[in-house]
Amino acid sequence: MNNKQTNNLKALLNFDKESIWHPYTSMSSPLPSYLVKDANGVHINLASGESLIDGMSSWWSVLHGYNHPTLNKALTEQASKVSHVMFGGLTHEPAITLCEKLIELTPNNLDKVFLSDSGSVAVEVAIKMALQYQHAKCHQTNADVTKTKLLTVRKGYHGDTFAAMSVCDPVTGMHQIFEKVLFKNIFAPAPNVAFDEPWDEQETHELESLFKQYHNEIAAFIIEPIVQGTGGMRFYHPNYLKKCRELCSQYDVLLIADEIATGFGRTGKLFACEWAGISPDIMCLGKTLTGGYITLAATLCSEHIANTISQGEAGCFMHGPTFMANPLACSVAVASIKLLLDNNWREQVSFIEQQFSEKLIPLAKNERVKATRVLGSIGAVECNQSVNVANIQKRFVELGVWIRPFGNLIYIIPPLIIKADEIDKLINAIATVLKEDNCFNGEND
Repeated sequence: MNNKQTNNLKALLNFDKESIWHPYTSMSSPLPSYLVKDANGVHINLASGESLIDGMSSWWSVLHGYNHPTLNKALTEQASKVSHVMFGGLTHEPAITLCEKLIELTPNNLDKVFLSDSGSVAVEVAIKMALQYQHAKCHQTNADVTKTKLLTVRKGYHGDTFAAMSVCDPVTGMHQIFEKVLFKNIFAPAPNVAFDEPWDEQETHELESLFKQYHNEIAAFIIEPIVQGTGGMRFYHPNYLKKCRELCSQYDVLLIADEIATGFGRTGKLFACEWAGISPDIMCLGKTLTGGYITLAATLCSEHIANTISQGEAGCFMHGPTFMANPLACSVAVASIKLLLDNNWREQVSFIEQQFSEKLIPLAKNERVKATRVLGSIGAVECNQSVNVANIQKRFVELGVWIRPFGNLIYIIPPLIIKADEIDKLINAIATVLKEDNCFNGEND
């Protein structure tokens, strides 16, 4: 890199630091950002010259790797036709094809699709659907509306918008400062029986008590199926989810499955609900829906819910994002889903899981590690201390990988196309930083 290029790089990064607010950092003392030049396959290439193996799939979204020719083609071909039209009063083939495919692939009974901009908005839509459904039911019978709360579990995360924040963990989540202005919902203990542990029937006793006590107030129960992501990469037992379905049916409460992070094969099933063999009343999809190309999300519901809302006082569902069903995003989503199915995703995920089981699980022997966990293409290292994000990020870049830890968790969820030697490099980098004191804060978690 010559002097002109170096000076230009410094100028860009200085403007970024001074004027652009990145997620989960402060403006007065921001975490460092690294300037990306381009990306291909599983590699993110920095303007400063480093090539990094991406262990994060850009927050779970890049399913097939970067700069994929099939997805590029879908994007450019659609751009030559129409990049966007409003979805009010108009429709288009990419949206129709995508919704047909989503109805075909998702669990039974999810027959209606509402498209939106992002995962957090998909959760907002799901919550609004549940509340408007309960309102419409009461309107039809002239009853008072009492089902206005949500039930969920602790350690959960569903997004950063207001309704989504109200069902994130109120203590260990990121939104405590908004406590006084959030909807007051009901929280059950987090699932404790791990995915591969023997099932204990007592696990759901307190959850059952909450359903029994509050079911007349509860519009819906929302949960991340099988994997609690930002709440700690916790993999819980499928029987817990089965019991959630039973209780929702018993007490006339809608079940919302937040599959934004777990959908499209990440856990070893196409959708994590399949581990429990259940169908939710409402399902949220996002993140990897377009293979990481353009933001898009979907909220699916049953025909009964859609009809009840449509026959209620309002007569329609009161939501309409400007970029709903963006044709570019829908076209890429259709191509991404086809690519997933054509590429034999089960073999891809099984390969990653095997590599993680053989090479990441043994990191539990390190004295700095509390536990290691693997499910599908997700690998997590839970440490005894919280990470120093700036220092550990710098070391990962020096080691040729892109891994973004949070709290006391170092986790990886790479694109499905990753190879064995690239997985080795990710895990070797984690093993290296576990030996370095400056990558961790002093206190134990």
